[in-house]
Amino acid sequence: MRIAMLVIRLRWSLTWAYLRKSSWQTIGFIVGIVVALACIVGVGRGAWEIGSLVSEHSDVNGVSSLLIMNTVMVVGGTFAFLMTIILQLMLFGQGSTLSADRFEIFGIRDRDLQFGLTLSGLCGVPGITSLAVAFLISLIYRSFGLPTVVVSLIAAPCAVITIVSLSRLIMSAASTLLQSKRSQSMLYIAIILIFILVANTPNIVINSFGIQKLQLGWFTGFSNVLGWTPFGAAFQLPFDALTGNWLMALVRVLILFLTWCLCFMASMWLMRRERMVAGAAEKVVLSKGIGSFSWMPDSVSGAVSARYLTYLLRDPRQAMVLLMPVIFLGLFSLQSGTLSEMVFAAPLMSAMFMMMPESNGLAYDGMGMTMHVQMGVRGIDDRIGRARVLAVLGAIYMLLIGAVSLVVYNLRDGQYMMIGTVCALCAVGMYLASVGVAEVCSCMFMYPVASLKKPFSSPQGRALSQGFLPFIPMLATGLVMTPTAVTIIVLAVLSGMGFLWIAIPVALVNGLLVLWLGVVLGGRIMDARQLKIVATLNHFAQLQR
Repeated sequence: MRIAMLVIRLRWSLTWAYLRKSSWQTIGFIVGIVVALACIVGVGRGAWEIGSLVSEHSDVNGVSSLLIMNTVMVVGGTFAFLMTIILQLMLFGQGSTLSADRFEIFGIRDRDLQFGLTLSGLCGVPGITSLAVAFLISLIYRSFGLPTVVVSLIAAPCAVITIVSLSRLIMSAASTLLQSKRSQSMLYIAIILIFILVANTPNIVINSFGIQKLQLGWFTGFSNVLGWTPFGAAFQLPFDALTGNWLMALVRVLILFLTWCLCFMASMWLMRRERMVAGAAEKVVLSKGIGSFSWMPDSVSGAVSARYLTYLLRDPRQAMVLLMPVIFLGLFSLQSGTLSEMVFAAPLMSAMFMMMPESNGLAYDGMGMTMHVQMGVRGIDDRIGRARVLAVLGAIYMLLIGAVSLVVYNLRDGQYMMIGTVCALCAVGMYLASVGVAEVCSCMFMYPVASLKKPFSSPQGRALSQGFLPFIPMLATGLVMTPTAVTIIVLAVLSGMGFLWIAIPVALVNGLLVLWLGVVLGGRIMDARQLKIVATLNHFAQLQR
């Protein structure tokens, strides 16, 4: 236990040290605290209100409210459980600063070290918030008697410990068992696709079947199965206590305990295996020719374009930018069963989200920026080189996505093709504007990213900044596209859809102008902050070691 307490103290010491060095991390930490408090207050208030409405003998349209609440708690809890694990793997990863290999020289036993790392996961802001929220959910059961409330209080930490244990196991397996970059890239992309699919499952089901056709019996049977899995067992415990099924409650507790033990032992095995495979030589793949350098312009900006395109296609952390439009198109097509016009949102949403990696592009490049500074590459050349690749490929991509969205809509309805055409072409202008905004933001608002060798690891402090800073360029893109938005509103009010096509050239000019201003301003900012940028990237590189 002494080792575990030292690891927890080390976690918070590193957090405070990093906050003292970065004002943006401090702002992100404060925002995270505010969001955590809002979640705690919101869940507490909601649990109190639900507890006032639900009782053991009440019913809703002839159906027992207890049965409804049991189904909702188990299915909803399992859904939240899975989403938490996927988010942890996709965004936050396994903290590289407190990874097991950092403690090798101290001779700590694997059992003590693994126990300390697991407890440290419970003692961060997300872990403390999750525990508080889980305890407050017990307010729902206050009218069901003292035994039910006590069991719900016991089930709260059980659920959180299970989430942390499974999350650490999955992240350790992803980092240890998948050694090649290709396998890690494929898994990284698959995880993001699964997250998007799971997050949109409720909307897809409702829009596909209609809420009237959905029956409670389907979900009740599903919840009975989930109650015997590690994902839903903790949420079923209070209802076992309420109905007096203490034997079933004991079996569920044993399921949770066995899950913790298996996760703990498997994590220790993965820790030892990582030591054995550390430093293993990676297979070298030779390629012929000079690739994209052969057909890019023979200039400094052309070389930057070729290098950026080469890295973009090989970096799984940024490769999702190429899949994002297809994902949005598929999701909105599935969800447009009752409202066909929803598919027009696919190109607009793609234009907003595709530039999230580029808004932190220098951090993804890492110490490659040092080479630019040493060779005297001007900021304007760097910005032009990156913007050339993004603008050309992205504009063509957005046109294709817009054309497919029009085809999908025409097959279903075809009544408002003018609106769809305007949305598709305005999305191109919005995309170009987002590129310009990203070229400015990437020189000013940088935050740590996972190492290319370990895309499932997370530098200390990354979670705080990544939850706050990416929204700055998205908000800025919306602001710089205000002239286009005002034009669309005025045309819609004065002439309906008759002259709505006028918004298309306005959006394209708006996007091109913002792109040009972003490249020029970003180049000047880069020239002025070169040394600061290199120092920041060097600090990020140290966090990844």
